[in-house]
Amino acid sequence: MQTIAEYLPQHPFFAGLPEPLVALVAGCAVNVHFHPGQHLFHEGEPADTFYVIRHGRVSLEVHAPAGSPVVVDSAHADDVVGWSWLVPPYRWLFDARATEETSAIAFDGACLRDKCDTDPAVGYAMLQRVVQVMSTRLHSARIRLLDVYGAPV
Repeated sequence: MQTIAEYLPQHPFFAGLPEPLVALVAGCAVNVHFHPGQHLFHEGEPADTFYVIRHGRVSLEVHAPAGSPVVVDSAHADDVVGWSWLVPPYRWLFDARATEETSAIAFDGACLRDKCDTDPAVGYAMLQRVVQVMSTRLHSARIRLLDVYGAPV
């Protein structure tokens, strides 16, 4: 298995970042593993982590007033999960639950925020990438809602 420092430069989220910058953010990361049904995080809890999925599948869900949670998106290998660590008030807006054995790299959100605050190049690079993740999630949630509620008349 590759080390985190070896893996990150090959990951699409980190593509194009200078090697020293990737090495800097790798210092905030650890490997983690989740079993099916285990939550990565829960809606409303402090958002203190950012995940890069190496293997497996994660379901992003919102609570429905009545009934089961609604799946708004799924993340697979090479996807990232979690952008709330970068946006105040740093609270999760979704639940994230492993639906398969899942291996990921977990980044400490406070550590990353500190590096972003200290070095504007790191902050801008991370912000560019996180905004892309947010845009993709918003689009996916929109499509899922259209599937659930149908196209407007």
